[in-house]
Amino acid sequence: MTTPLTPRDDYRGSGLVFPEGFTFGSATASYQIEGAASEDGRTPSIWDTFSRTPGKVWNGDTGDVACDHYHRVEEDLDLMSDLGLQAYRFSIAWPRIVPTAAGDVNQAGIDFYSRLVDGLLARGIRPVATLYHWDLPQYLEDAGGWTSRATTDAFERYAEIMGTALGDRVHTWTTLNEPWCSAYLGYGQGGHAPGRHEPASALSAVHHLNLAHGRAVQALRATSTGDPDYSVTLNFHVLRGQGEGSAEAVRRIDALANRAFTGPMLRGEYPADLLADTAEVTDWGFVADGDLATINQPIDVLGVNYYSTATVRLWDGVSEQQQNDGHKGTTGGTAWPGSDRIVEFVEQPGPYTAMGWNIAPEGLEELLVSLSEQFPAQPLMVTENGAAFDDVVADDGSVPDPERTDYLRRHFTAAHRALERGVDLRGYFVWSLLDNFEWGYGYAKRFGIVRVDFDSLERTVKDSGLWYRELVRTRTVGA
Repeated sequence: MTTPLTPRDDYRGSGLVFPEGFTFGSATASYQIEGAASEDGRTPSIWDTFSRTPGKVWNGDTGDVACDHYHRVEEDLDLMSDLGLQAYRFSIAWPRIVPTAAGDVNQAGIDFYSRLVDGLLARGIRPVATLYHWDLPQYLEDAGGWTSRATTDAFERYAEIMGTALGDRVHTWTTLNEPWCSAYLGYGQGGHAPGRHEPASALSAVHHLNLAHGRAVQALRATSTGDPDYSVTLNFHVLRGQGEGSAEAVRRIDALANRAFTGPMLRGEYPADLLADTAEVTDWGFVADGDLATINQPIDVLGVNYYSTATVRLWDGVSEQQQNDGHKGTTGGTAWPGSDRIVEFVEQPGPYTAMGWNIAPEGLEELLVSLSEQFPAQPLMVTENGAAFDDVVADDGSVPDPERTDYLRRHFTAAHRALERGVDLRGYFVWSLLDNFEWGYGYAKRFGIVRVDFDSLERTVKDSGLWYRELVRTRTVGA
């Protein structure tokens, strides 16, 4: 990673014009918005199971109804059109498509996403489809989940099914969303589904997710009859070091968080220091001959998710170890196998979002420039950026959210500065279009530029959504 930037100012740019061809979009995920959890042939995912497990999700919330997008898709499509979105990034619920271990295809699931894609195209909105945003079919988890090589076989077949069904119309295919979360939070730390606390399984899941990405790109290319772009979305950790040995702390976490994915996907190799750091956890025997070549598929765009930075230092082994890594705490597991008793995550200065994440727009500029330097031929796309705040509905029914508007303005300014520095940045997707089921936090955290009343399911465009609509219309960051 590059040297951290010293903020030149507050990143509140004005009059910054984005180039023609720069894509403005918004993003969601299937389990977070769709609802209809047991309708039209859909079977449980690991998040259905996890959210029903007492104590795993705030308030016992589930995605059973969520935003009811499954039944309100036309209303939501009109909402996207009214906002002027040029692209919409959504994910496909794997258990809607292949609901049982027998492998039969559920046509009702195919038909739903086909209607969604056709509705987007009819409104001039580019469909950006993510195959996997964490809702693994429960029957696959029962057989080992992402620790099993068989899951990559199933994912390849799922990719073939979707490539055949939608590959004539989808603008961009994204294989995986944030495999770091799927592997480390799902199988190591336990804060995400399936909630396992197994350090070696987390690293096995890293590899099988990487392999699934490569195999899915191959399958999508073989079955898509249109001319889609191919991508993957990673959540990069932008790191700050503190104290003596800070470079070592940064190196270790960078290996686990970032290079465990960019290494095989973009270079065809696992970093040697990652293998050394984790040697006491696993011998990486799950990596078979030919796997790295399969993983290392050319992609048209690298998706970049960014929300905040993290500050790390070497733990002294005596004081209480700090765990401020920005992820919902749990007991009995770690997201940092091989370094969990070596590195600690220290509290960062504010201000913070409602998630407790620090607001650091300079981190986005730094990240984009760093990735451009590391992979100079690789186009980039901000596939998620946004913020949760405790919104209040005004007496007139409007939703003034000046903190979110300011957050977006500052981060779009950071993206514009990266463009000015020569970064090949193709677009920006605001997270999220709708308030939704925020994983372990249930319905307690609101990221949307559109408010959802979770009782009536009424949608209301927030002031930040109105601001974004004007940005899209003018391509210019305003006040």
